[in-house]
Amino acid sequence: MEHRSPSPRRYAIIGAGPSGLSAARALQKAGIPFDGYEAAGGVGGLWDIDNPRSTMYESAHLISSRTTTEFAEFPMASTADYPDHRTLKRYFDDFAAHFGLTDAFRFHTAVTRLERDGEGWMLHAAAPDGPTSAHYDGVIIANGTLAAPNVPTFPGEFTGELLHTSAYKRATQLTDKRVLIIGAGNSGCDIAVDAVHHAASVDMSVRRGYYFVPRYLFGRPSDTLNQGRPLPARLKQIVDTRVLKAFTGDPVSFGFPEPDYRLYESHPIVNTLILNHLGQGDLRIRPDIDRFAGRTVHFRDGTSEDYDLVLLATGYTLDYPFVDRDALNWSGASPELFLNAFPPSFNGLYVMGMIEASGIGWQGRYEQAELIATYLDALEHHPERAAAFRRRVRSEPWPDLSGGYRYLALERMSYYVNKDAYRRAVRHATDALRKGDGADDGGAVRRPRGIRRLRPTRPAARRQDDAEVTT
Repeated sequence: MEHRSPSPRRYAIIGAGPSGLSAARALQKAGIPFDGYEAAGGVGGLWDIDNPRSTMYESAHLISSRTTTEFAEFPMASTADYPDHRTLKRYFDDFAAHFGLTDAFRFHTAVTRLERDGEGWMLHAAAPDGPTSAHYDGVIIANGTLAAPNVPTFPGEFTGELLHTSAYKRATQLTDKRVLIIGAGNSGCDIAVDAVHHAASVDMSVRRGYYFVPRYLFGRPSDTLNQGRPLPARLKQIVDTRVLKAFTGDPVSFGFPEPDYRLYESHPIVNTLILNHLGQGDLRIRPDIDRFAGRTVHFRDGTSEDYDLVLLATGYTLDYPFVDRDALNWSGASPELFLNAFPPSFNGLYVMGMIEASGIGWQGRYEQAELIATYLDALEHHPERAAAFRRRVRSEPWPDLSGGYRYLALERMSYYVNKDAYRRAVRHATDALRKGDGADDGGAVRRPRGIRRLRPTRPAARRQDDAEVTT
């Protein structure tokens, strides 16, 4: 084993959710000193329903199964296939305690500003005992992607209660109210199922069709099937579309529009209970909104209805308010980063968790953190490898992270990846750093076959459907 002297460099990690804990564990294993900052009182991020920034609600569960989601080195104690948010909060508490990460974070300390400071960054934060500042050689940003609500505007004014799903916590908020849910992502469908048991009536306004995936297929969690042996994208779409129709039926027959895209080109809905309630007449599907007029909502098909509460299941926007956008190479709805982690300027900022993918789990995020830690270790002990990595990023085509799928050109899909393509590309980059591939060949990169760069267009959207509460 190669001897590693302690690194004189020190880094900051912003956020103690799954991505922040991934970064903390990866840096700890690499022997890299760091300080963690978390605005809430403990670890867990959005899975801590008591965290003021959390968008969690009482009925929320994982939509990916436990075994495909957990950290490989720390299996969950739960035997539930789809644990609830309180089980997951305990899991993150136990993870942090087991690896001695809890004391590395400064809780109730919100980062307010990052400013360039020579070769590093000055971090400013609001702590319980007043403002605090510290210099770091680099900063890993891991404050989450599902915290800043995307609130669209509509013609007219609604004079009833207007809420975003981020403000929804429990079904009693809907008791005896005529409810309209705008958007049908995973959170919107979860809340619709809550609502049918409490609200006076429930409608959902949707613009496009959806694919619905049951949590179980053939008696097993559906995302555990075909693990490790991904089919080619088009073949998987054909096969899985037929399987879903056999198990769930055609969503069009329940009132949803026909999807104008293929399966997996947007995140599917992991909730078939909503189809049951539609079949029972417990709720209705309505078209897109035309305008508001008092408590009346007018729809694009010329119909209208009165409501007491309109709930916006319209997703979230990326929010890194403490740092200038130029520092993160923003382009459209999200930063343009190598493997969704490295600004091409290599300015000492790194982003953790800016990946949405069906089934990537926390282990996929840990592998992203491991890549960052490997680069930081190379900076200290093998600067020629770090330099070669930077040359490759700046001069070579970036990997195609789509896995062959043509993702919808929506703002919420701007940082969406295919889990297999992403993890393969991350592992390749990590191995290249460790082995010094390209360090003495002018930066030439030996890319795995089939990996290429694809940049989808990112047109502005008037509104985006709900981003899922997921891994």
